[in-house]
Amino acid sequence: PHRPTSPRPSANPFDPEERYIFRHRRSEMFQKALDTPGLEAMVASQKQKLEDERLPASKEMIQMDTFRKSVTGDVICEQHGFTFDKIFPPDAMQEEVFEEVSLLVQSAMDGNKVCIFAYGQTGAGKTHTMLGADDRESHGIIPRAMRQLFTRAEELRSGHWDFKMEVSMLEIYNEEIRDLLGKTDEGAKPSMHTIMHHPDGTTSVSDLEIFPVESPDAFADLYLKAMTQRATASTLLNSQSSRSHCVFTVLIHARNTASGVTHTGVLNLIDLAGSERVAKSGAKGERLREANCINSSLSCLGNVFIKLNTQDATHVPYRDSKLTYLLQHSLGAGSRTLMFVNISPERTSSEESLNSLRFASKVNNTSAKPGVVGTPRKSTPRKMPLTTP
Repeated sequence: PHRPTSPRPSANPFDPEERYIFRHRRSEMFQKALDTPGLEAMVASQKQKLEDERLPASKEMIQMDTFRKSVTGDVICEQHGFTFDKIFPPDAMQEEVFEEVSLLVQSAMDGNKVCIFAYGQTGAGKTHTMLGADDRESHGIIPRAMRQLFTRAEELRSGHWDFKMEVSMLEIYNEEIRDLLGKTDEGAKPSMHTIMHHPDGTTSVSDLEIFPVESPDAFADLYLKAMTQRATASTLLNSQSSRSHCVFTVLIHARNTASGVTHTGVLNLIDLAGSERVAKSGAKGERLREANCINSSLSCLGNVFIKLNTQDATHVPYRDSKLTYLLQHSLGAGSRTLMFVNISPERTSSEESLNSLRFASKVNNTSAKPGVVGTPRKSTPRKMPLTTP
């Protein structure tokens, strides 16, 4: 879609006399490729579904075209197609987005481990997808998930099911865990949190505050407290850029009072820090260190998905970052994982959008092998290299 037509054969777009005519026959992105030697320019197709007969009925495709000038002066167009389970247009409503994940929320109530990620470059709308705005219609996945959990729990009471919800919220900032619901006494030394995996397949974090919640309103109070403590900073790309991965976890304890059957599900909702190119974000000093940690941990997350999709997945590198180690038992076999990838429609963000789509395609091709969860090693986790992938 939106692919510019070829110029007439007699036109030479690099001849000053022909450039005016050529510009009127090309898209703005194509013009930039022509005017800047060696520049690779990209334009997205507005997340449009393509009517391609080769695609399965349940699949949708997004296409991105790249234009670059070759050493001979020719303009080369390269098409990049990516197939996903669902593509939301820019005008999609929050309710429509949540409908696609509501069954995963139910799966957590059924006793499964579920992860829902929001990934993308800084400023692309990840936090809006997960949290949304203040008015009810604009609520994101997290508040809508909590409403569904309590609504469904009330409905199941007639079937002798009793549900108890516990929530925690933490951020991983510069490879350190911070409790967003912990005490905030000034001058108090922050707690050192340790991730612990247990033989029964559960995971805990030392000194992490976990609160029981009995209504969506009680959750809202905790959520507001957590958001005031999350690490954000201004960059050239986003005035309120999240500088940490935010992990919101709901433990769902279910018990059937008639049969005595019990189970516990885990719902992890993760608002990832935005991937960014340091040259564009203008990160320096502490911002640079944050960007390096963010990019490195996102790279580790991608490596975990790649390893899960290989034939020899006896060892999955969960320990390479705090994020993947924390979610180890919720990413492998027997778990349910979904990732939203947000891309920006802005022309200046096209390169990052293409990288995000490539990452998304990598994740979309993952199918964890039975029994592959990863074996914790006894060695000390190595420090993350402060380099940008």
